[in-house]
Amino acid sequence: MAVRIRLLGGVGAEVGGQPAAVGHTRQQHVFAALAIDVNGVVAVDELVDRVWGNRAPQRATGTLQSYLTRLRGALPELAFLRRSGGYVLEVADLLAVDVHLFEHLVGRARMSAEPARAIELFEQALELWRGEALAGLDSPWAVATRELLARQLLAAELDVTDLRLQLGRHAALVPELVERAAEHPLDERAAGQLMLALYRNGRQAEALAHYESLRARLAGELGADPGVHLRQMHQRILTANPVLAVPARQSDQVVPRQLPAPPAGFAGRSTELAALSETLSDTTGVPIAVIVGNGGIGKTALALRWAHLRTEDFPDGQLHVNLRGFDPSTPPVSPSVAVRGFLGALGVEPRAVPADPDAQAALYRSRVAGRRMLVVLDNAVDVAQVEPLLPGSPGCAVIVTSRNRLASLVTKHGARPLIADTLDDGEARALLGNRVGAQRLAAEPEAVAEISALCGGFPLALSIAAGRAQIRPGLPLSRLSFELRDAATRLGVLDEDDPGAGITAVLSCSFETLNADQEQVFTLLGLAPGDDIDLHAAASLVGLPAGRTAQALRDLEHRSLVTQDSPGRWRMHDLVRLYAANRASDAEAALRRVVVFYANSAVAANRVLDPSFPSSDEKLANPPGCQPLVPAEPMVWFDAERRCLLAAQRVAMEKGWHLPAFQLAEGQVIYYYRRGRHHDNLALWQTGAAASVHLSVYAQGVAHRQLGRAYSRLHQLSEAVAELNQALELFERAGDLGQLSRTHQAMALVLERRSDDLASLEHASKALDLVLRVGNRLWEGEMRNLVSWYLARLGKLDVAQEEAVRALAVFHELGDRPGEADTLDSLGFIAERDGRHADAVDHFSKSIELYRELGNVTVIAGLHERLGRALLGLGDKPAARQTWQYALEQYRSQRRDTDVERMRDQLSELD
Repeated sequence: MAVRIRLLGGVGAEVGGQPAAVGHTRQQHVFAALAIDVNGVVAVDELVDRVWGNRAPQRATGTLQSYLTRLRGALPELAFLRRSGGYVLEVADLLAVDVHLFEHLVGRARMSAEPARAIELFEQALELWRGEALAGLDSPWAVATRELLARQLLAAELDVTDLRLQLGRHAALVPELVERAAEHPLDERAAGQLMLALYRNGRQAEALAHYESLRARLAGELGADPGVHLRQMHQRILTANPVLAVPARQSDQVVPRQLPAPPAGFAGRSTELAALSETLSDTTGVPIAVIVGNGGIGKTALALRWAHLRTEDFPDGQLHVNLRGFDPSTPPVSPSVAVRGFLGALGVEPRAVPADPDAQAALYRSRVAGRRMLVVLDNAVDVAQVEPLLPGSPGCAVIVTSRNRLASLVTKHGARPLIADTLDDGEARALLGNRVGAQRLAAEPEAVAEISALCGGFPLALSIAAGRAQIRPGLPLSRLSFELRDAATRLGVLDEDDPGAGITAVLSCSFETLNADQEQVFTLLGLAPGDDIDLHAAASLVGLPAGRTAQALRDLEHRSLVTQDSPGRWRMHDLVRLYAANRASDAEAALRRVVVFYANSAVAANRVLDPSFPSSDEKLANPPGCQPLVPAEPMVWFDAERRCLLAAQRVAMEKGWHLPAFQLAEGQVIYYYRRGRHHDNLALWQTGAAASVHLSVYAQGVAHRQLGRAYSRLHQLSEAVAELNQALELFERAGDLGQLSRTHQAMALVLERRSDDLASLEHASKALDLVLRVGNRLWEGEMRNLVSWYLARLGKLDVAQEEAVRALAVFHELGDRPGEADTLDSLGFIAERDGRHADAVDHFSKSIELYRELGNVTVIAGLHERLGRALLGLGDKPAARQTWQYALEQYRSQRRDTDVERMRDQLSELD
């Protein structure tokens, strides 16, 4: 809801056009003191001084906080925020404060070269004054600020009076000028304006009499004579000098007004409009803004919107040409043709235009030299098309729009690139509302939200959807959203009413310019499983070497067909993706390549994280063109690719590719455990288990075991035990001792959560016996540590210590840091149970440090909980509280509700 802040004539606010009370006088002081510097931090001491001056109460800071609390309650639409060293009133639009709007309008008026337009702006500024500024406020700061604003008001009134006199509006001015001269009897500028208006109205004697009255008053009160300008005015009135007549406005220059009509239904783009204003306000050179973006993204609309908003800044005219850089029905407009068109608009006769293109461009630059003009070059294909159309002298400004990046225009001519992106939800809704009507939108908010989402904030798509609703006034918006819902037919719906101007036609203009590699990468990129893709995955998807793929991606980005939201990750807009996918050939092979890429890369990354992780008994062959990775930093790679890996698994299941679907689960086991993404891990393994039904007994057993562990981490213990029992049965039937050992290990951990430590010890002991038969040293270390843990929980501390020390020796021998971290946790637990709290703190701290280095957040919370108990045993209650607070935050972030509740109880008992 729109909020306006009033300081010019009382102190208050308006919300949605309705007055909103600010409170009593001192609260008004606080409100005004922050509003005058809106979006800027006002130091606490400065704020106290503004509100009370030297009469501040003893607890001024506390009183300020009380006032601000009341202001937040009275004006919840405004943000009164505490910042380092002070307070700030934050608003989205600086011009919502009437003081700043006044200064902005006055500034624009003074910059305008058209007197009539300048008068309009001054009048808008003066209308903001509804009385005395900061009326009713009495602090020294308020008084000083009121006087400053009054001087600004007077200066604006005098400036607009000069312009009115310049345009011959003296007849209506006399009463106003008489009143102003009375209010400011010693102001010589006000006196001069009154004298000129009286003279032009045939009242020469009154003009001379006012001069004599002012001269006498200056002499009596200040001992001074009138200044030179007023004396000169007096002399000219005495002699009826013709220079005092209304000046005639003459010009032999043609003023072109070539801008097309402003875009209908325009919405949003406040950031981009502000960037254009910032770029094109430079009058010392020839500022150039290049608006870049995909076809249909709204580049031309943005350029024309800004141009129409700022016509008064370019009193000598506006030139516009559609260079047709991407029109398949006609070649791009040549620079020579465009220059001749501009020369004609500037009044140059055709016979006076030279034949040589360079001479034409030189004549064009001469014609615009010294003039304040805007040049809009729409739909440029390259820099060569633009350069001859650039003015050569300061005063002019240029807007270029293009689907291509035009990098050399930036490097050679200092142009500022402005990337036109999609509209956000609010802007999209506003565009629809401007076209369809607010009432229709309000009647079906859910349908509007869905239409906006399905159009992806793409302005052309939104405009087409709005137009479809406009020409069918009886069509419910819910029906329109239903028509757009099916991705397979969405482009057809958006193209139906005007195929020549639909999404497909617009994108085809860019598609037709692609070479073979670019076309292959573009079309197959539309099939990518995830929202974005990196170079390695893209190379496997399209079946090209990485170098050729990278070059094609750069070329597509240059054409605004793909973007990089983050370095090295490429993305397509959803509608562009649909268009590309519709033109893809060999889609099945491309999808197989990228799914296998993700599966085999995930397995390789998992093996880097845990070299002992058992390999699947079935190997997934790489199809031709598939180039999997062995990521050097697996956790970083998994973080970046997580969503793509999940999407690849969904595609694999849809296609019936069961081995890749299973391996995409198996390959992420360590990552999901260390990151604590237990809900995502459960969903991953539910899909993996469904795939394993079509694979080997090994795969089925692994899937049931991993499902059991996933359920266990979410405290769904009945489901966990059921899954693990199935895994035990499968591995016993297969005689796989190693996997049987690891499944007993998993069962021990689940039963621990049931507080059945004796049963857990039984399964851990079975796991150790089996692994000793297998002869795997690393697994031996894991199982000895597990046995140690349950012995300690059962109070058998000496035996537990021996097993933990033997486990730690194994991990030291093998250089296995995860096992070392886990065993240090056990040793800390044993020491804490044994009353050796200092040893426990040491072991827990080392374990935490190792787990942090490994990026394993799953166990960090439990470790901090145990560390807190050890610290409490040492009598360090503050450190224990801080440690448990951290554990609570970690449990919350992992959505471990049972642990959160227990941790809260422990903190309450501690307090």
